[in-house]
Amino acid sequence: MLTYTVPAAGEAPKLTQLEQPDPREGEVLVRIAACGLNFADLLMIAGKYQDTPKAPFTLGMEVAGTVEALGPGVDGPPVGSPVAVFGGQGGLAEFGRFPADRVIPLAAGIDPAQAAALQIAYGTSHVALDHKARLQPGETLLVLGAAGGVGLTAVEVGKLMGARVIACARGREKLEIAEKAGADHLIDAKTQDIRETVKALGGADVVYDPVGGDQFTAAFRACNPEARILVIGFASGDVPPIPANHLMVKNIDVLGFYWGGYLKFRPNVITDSLATLFGWLAEGRIKPHISHKLPLSQVEEGLALLRERKSTGKVVITPT
Repeated sequence: MLTYTVPAAGEAPKLTQLEQPDPREGEVLVRIAACGLNFADLLMIAGKYQDTPKAPFTLGMEVAGTVEALGPGVDGPPVGSPVAVFGGQGGLAEFGRFPADRVIPLAAGIDPAQAAALQIAYGTSHVALDHKARLQPGETLLVLGAAGGVGLTAVEVGKLMGARVIACARGREKLEIAEKAGADHLIDAKTQDIRETVKALGGADVVYDPVGGDQFTAAFRACNPEARILVIGFASGDVPPIPANHLMVKNIDVLGFYWGGYLKFRPNVITDSLATLFGWLAEGRIKPHISHKLPLSQVEEGLALLRERKSTGKVVITPT
């Protein structure tokens, strides 16, 4: 089978032919139909991700496909049934074996590309906004990086939760995508002052920030008293300083958030959230935005789209 593998620490990944694996005890073998790419894949290649596996390993964190075989001690889902899996690795391949407790049965008719694209991006936004920030109907949510892989889902999920959503992104094309996802107000980070624009709109009650840097600072200064700031990531490459005295004066909470971390200490938070999200997907209430769908032979082009920030929403890789 064809895989996209990191052969050793510090070495560039490459397409490799490996033998099709057999599932071990407690595992499910999945014939992979689609794999969502994530910024974390780039960090794993560089050895900078907090959960980078020990090399050699196959990249690809989230997949959808069909059950090919069950390992010893596993009684389902049945062979041939559609499933989604957050495996953390192993997705950029034609087949992958994953822990059975990570495998989620899918309703018939769900597009595997959408199921693969949903898990990390929508899971991050749903758990962050619902479980962590306790976003309430009628509150104002400011989303930075609002056309990116997770930012766009925050716009959509926030709107479904009843918030007034301010979307901040760079350029008219990206803002139009955020507007289609439900944003009520738009801010062009290239031409507008984020702080002044948000304050003119009444300030932010919750900030969703996968960007960091100067945008974090501007959003911080536009927060209302008792606002909650979700630190999702640092796509700008700049980890901003946080003035603790300003937190105190305005009673602001800064909340660090790492979706995958819940699998280690409260996995039910993830499984409950994914059950909600796949229900929304089946009902047509959410529709993952996939800007590029590429075959496994072009995975390097897909990663370049993320690296150069030329994608919107998700990039999905299929076997052929």
